[in-house]
Amino acid sequence: MVQSPTTNQLYVNPATGRDDNGGNASAPLRTIGTALRLAQSGTTIQLAPGTYASASGEAFPIVVAGGVILQGDPARQGSGVIITGSGAYASATFATQNVTLVALATAQIRGVTVTNPASRGTGIWVEAASPTIANCTFTRCQREGIFVTGKARPLVTNCSFSRNAANGISIVRTAKGEYRQNTFQDTGLGLTIGDNAAPLLIDNQILENVSGILLSRSARPVLRGNTIAGNREVGIGITDMALPDLGSRQDPGRNILRDNGGADLRNSTSPPMQLRSVGNQLKLSQVVGPVELVADELPPPAPVTDRPPTPAPPPPAFISPPPPPAKELPPSPVSTPQASGLSDIRGHWAEAFIQALVSRGIISGFPDGTFRPEVPLTRVQYASMLAKTYDLPLVRIAIDFTDVPSTFWGFGAIVRASEMGFLSGFPDKTFRPGANLTRIQAILGLVNGLQLRGGQPMTLQIYGDRAQIPAYAIDAVATGTQRGMIVNHPNPRLLNPLRDITRAEVSALLYQSLVSINRAAPIASDFIVTPQLSTLSFTDLESHWSKDFILPLAAQDLIRGYGDGSFQPDVLINRVQFAAIVARAFNPPAQRAAMTFSDLPDNFWGKGVIDQAYRGGFLDRFADASIRPASGLTRLELVQALVTGLGLPDGPPQSLNVLSDRATVPAPAQAQVAAAIGAGILVNYPNKAQFNPNQPATRADMTTMIYQAMARTSRVQPVSSAYIVK
Repeated sequence: MVQSPTTNQLYVNPATGRDDNGGNASAPLRTIGTALRLAQSGTTIQLAPGTYASASGEAFPIVVAGGVILQGDPARQGSGVIITGSGAYASATFATQNVTLVALATAQIRGVTVTNPASRGTGIWVEAASPTIANCTFTRCQREGIFVTGKARPLVTNCSFSRNAANGISIVRTAKGEYRQNTFQDTGLGLTIGDNAAPLLIDNQILENVSGILLSRSARPVLRGNTIAGNREVGIGITDMALPDLGSRQDPGRNILRDNGGADLRNSTSPPMQLRSVGNQLKLSQVVGPVELVADELPPPAPVTDRPPTPAPPPPAFISPPPPPAKELPPSPVSTPQASGLSDIRGHWAEAFIQALVSRGIISGFPDGTFRPEVPLTRVQYASMLAKTYDLPLVRIAIDFTDVPSTFWGFGAIVRASEMGFLSGFPDKTFRPGANLTRIQAILGLVNGLQLRGGQPMTLQIYGDRAQIPAYAIDAVATGTQRGMIVNHPNPRLLNPLRDITRAEVSALLYQSLVSINRAAPIASDFIVTPQLSTLSFTDLESHWSKDFILPLAAQDLIRGYGDGSFQPDVLINRVQFAAIVARAFNPPAQRAAMTFSDLPDNFWGKGVIDQAYRGGFLDRFADASIRPASGLTRLELVQALVTGLGLPDGPPQSLNVLSDRATVPAPAQAQVAAAIGAGILVNYPNKAQFNPNQPATRADMTTMIYQAMARTSRVQPVSSAYIVK
């Protein structure tokens, strides 16, 4: 499929471009500056490999406005896309500075190499803005790669900082923001953090610099999961009244500090303040100054063994109650919950979730007829709920918890929940059944037990208290958020991860976990967290006709892009790829017995999803008993597979009158195509009236039609599109 030209993407090439060109792929502009003058919010400026400098016509500093995406080669951290130069920038907090790039508001800078050769030169200046700087390289800047000041809140992720004269990143004033998975190596100082700055540093590699991190004045950074090693002078140096957050018992630091020259951790605060390090790898002999070292009391759950290989398997089946016999999606959202007789949940925000679980026999009230929704839930009570809800294959050997004797009433539930991978104990081999469960433990347990994967950390920007999420739980919370599992009351934007979870909250969370694997109908609630699609992007999707269908499914991790950041919507699909998406989106219950296919060995990566799609009615084998996983699907075959798998009744032949090429639809398939039209599943691009049944189906075709099938049962919001056949 050919995309129409759009002003949402401008192309720049310093070697072949001209600034009087149209700015498209065949007639690129020459300078970034000209592209920025033409750009509007939402425009992507695509940079070709080359050097962008004064010699090519650039004027510095280059100011990237909010909503504009400046993009080079994110897959290679900007290798070959070089922006080098410097100009005077009048900072509101630091007077005039020598700067290469200025990132304003919500600008995005991705996949470029930045060098500032001027004296005391800075690569990117961020002030009172919240830009995204991702997959970039900062090298040979004569001061630092990035300077963050004022009230800035940037996201800096997957960037490389090397051979800069002073620092990789400087963070001062009241700046915050998130700095994730960056590498600081062989640069001046990895990071300097001063004034009242309070950034979140997660999973960074800070190696072989002069010093790793230097804190001064009243800085209050949060450090989780960073490796700070091999720096010549000090790993973390703390002066003045700076006070880093190096972990707590509920949220261990999990930083690794080792092999740093003078000290791994040096506390030189004045007046001296006691620091607390919880759950970090740190030798006492490498600590200078008053520091209390506390062992990690609450590690992440033990790793689950025998996990299936990539790609991830479809979500597991739900056993209570059994799947419905009809080949149909779950019914429409619950509107009026059935009465349960519980006297204290009428009008409660979680009433519908509680009623739904009570009706399934998963939870119950107390003898006095109450449910007590605001009472905290204990770990053994959670284990009991999990054991009643799920019956999954066992993935780990039973643990002999020292505080759970076989005569204990919850022994069986604890063993079962542990063996299924939902819960684990503590390092001292205790389970602590009577301890209250925290919200983060509940979320982590469900995501791990259901073997869900694919969460994008950028999704967590939706939470105002994301700094409280333990480093080991970031991927799980992101996955749960993208799957629509998280329910936050009274404010959906506050996760409160370390607070004890209540009976009402765990009811909502557990029910949403069933919805996420297509084993319960959605319940309408203002407190279900909806992922922000603005945090998701694919390099080739900005102006594509299918974008509004694809991004919501990507936000739920039902469909994924490629490692280079693209989605490739116009690539043709094959049968195993279709099976994988069907398994994730519908988790279809078995409608027929399993079958052995002549061309599907047991070790084939997609065997599980093909088996599920076949048993669920979405795929059929061929006459020679083969399944042909690598064979493509035509658009007609795609529609037939969806109609059959969803169990849609035949549609009236006159429905095909909306198609100008109805004569090309084979007679035996007309009733199924009519069914797809009646259900709103059929999507035709670029001409809604042309079905093109024999044309090979693309990733965009597949995704849009699966989206429409999900919208039919209110699992996703309707999309307004001119290409939906009605």
